[in-house]
Amino acid sequence: MSEQAASTQIADQTASQSGVLAKLLIFSAALAVAPIASYFLSKDYLWDGNTTLAAVTAIVTANVVLVAYIIMSVREERQATLVSPSPPAPLPVESKKER
Repeated sequence: MSEQAASTQIADQTASQSGVLAKLLIFSAALAVAPIASYFLSKDYLWDGNTTLAAVTAIVTANVVLVAYIIMSVREERQATLVSPSPPAPLPVESKKER
């Protein structure tokens, strides 16, 4: 594999990995903020101070965020396998004489 092709492949992998990292950070922030916000908002405005139902709302919210992340990851992986180029040609094997 030539150096130019290798550098192009590395650049493509880096770009895709940075997108994955950004999505992970967004979902991590959502997982931290959404359940707490849903707990307090539902306790005050939806359930009239019932903390048990507010906790159930927060648990459901956390699970929704996790399921959304899993679905997004599976869809992204499927898309990557459908679009991925053919595997690179194997490198020639060197013998001791050629070294």
